[in-house]
Amino acid sequence: MIRHIAAPFALFALFIASAAPVGAQTFDTRASAAYVLDHSTGVVLLAKNADDPLPPASMLKLMTLYMAFEAINPLNGQDPFLTVDDVLPVSQHCMDYTGSTMFLDTTDRVRVDDLLRGIIVLSGNDASCVIAEGLSRNGTEAGFAQQMTVRAQQLGMLNSSFANSNGWPAAGQRMSMRDLGLLANRLITDYPTFYPLFAEQEFDYDGEHPANTRNRNPLLSLGIGADGLKTGHTIEAGYGLVGSAKQGDRRIIFVVTGHETVQERAEEAERIVNWAFRQFTQRDIARSGTRIAQAEVWRGEQPLVGLLLQEDLSLLVPTSGGSEISAEVVYNGPIEAPIAQGDTIAELVIHLENLPETRVPLVADASVASGGFSSRLRTAAGVLIERINATDSDAVEAE
Repeated sequence: MIRHIAAPFALFALFIASAAPVGAQTFDTRASAAYVLDHSTGVVLLAKNADDPLPPASMLKLMTLYMAFEAINPLNGQDPFLTVDDVLPVSQHCMDYTGSTMFLDTTDRVRVDDLLRGIIVLSGNDASCVIAEGLSRNGTEAGFAQQMTVRAQQLGMLNSSFANSNGWPAAGQRMSMRDLGLLANRLITDYPTFYPLFAEQEFDYDGEHPANTRNRNPLLSLGIGADGLKTGHTIEAGYGLVGSAKQGDRRIIFVVTGHETVQERAEEAERIVNWAFRQFTQRDIARSGTRIAQAEVWRGEQPLVGLLLQEDLSLLVPTSGGSEISAEVVYNGPIEAPIAQGDTIAELVIHLENLPETRVPLVADASVASGGFSSRLRTAAGVLIERINATDSDAVEAE
């Protein structure tokens, strides 16, 4: 049976004491779809059409980059498939891409390190294609796109499918804003050594094409902590941006798409960053080991076991306070003995107005062995009393 216990009110007194009549307001975005994530706490601050599969334009290149980083520095302990010093050829297929490019041709042999910067800073469609063919099991960009689709599913990106490596418009090529946010989160978390590349504002590959040397991310030079990640634009998708910014110990990730102009995209991205940092703050609530409540034990030497926080608890809350906050402990109980100290046996569920609920694991504060005869007798008596009370209650209702 699922048990619900009200959490100690004192744990959240600091919120109630500073509560204002109104909490943080929902951000009113002009984007057709948007997603904003607080990286530190995992709290989703905004989700507008976030699960709709949409044309991703060049924001798709982040998936190509993730797979390139995986090939260079596998997280599963396997040997690298690629190094930053490797040199890759340029096929006619890759050379034929137009739009944003590194202006590569079939006579070029390009270092992987340059290709990565060509994708990140210059949004090179040709550079993405060269990396794709280099990593493809059958040597084709289409084959690599199939690998991308499979890998995206494995990463939990359930609304993504790929037809090429660079976001060039293609039938069936889609990504959701939530998927792009998840991907950005993985890039930041899994590959911190590569992540500084996203903050580079200029890359002059060969000195011969000054028209395309600048990063299109409009936030990098504003001094607001922005350090990534990727812009995108096609007629079908509109103007979009996968962005991230860090101020102090907090980092946010955001994705927008469907803007009508470059200026609108830039203004909206800056507004989102300012809103996310000014309207929300992270507060420390309790340290690991804090006793939150007790849970009932079935057939144990003790009838109750304490529930402790496994990790320090901090919450993202509106800076202006919040008028509604509640918390409860939830577990499937009574919990049958034996129980080992440190077992995760319950959750603390926190509800804060205008924000998604937060779920925190709770662990047993001590071991509880299976009880002997007297314990089983006490348990049986308790069950019998509950049934008698339930029967009496039903009889009253029947009268």
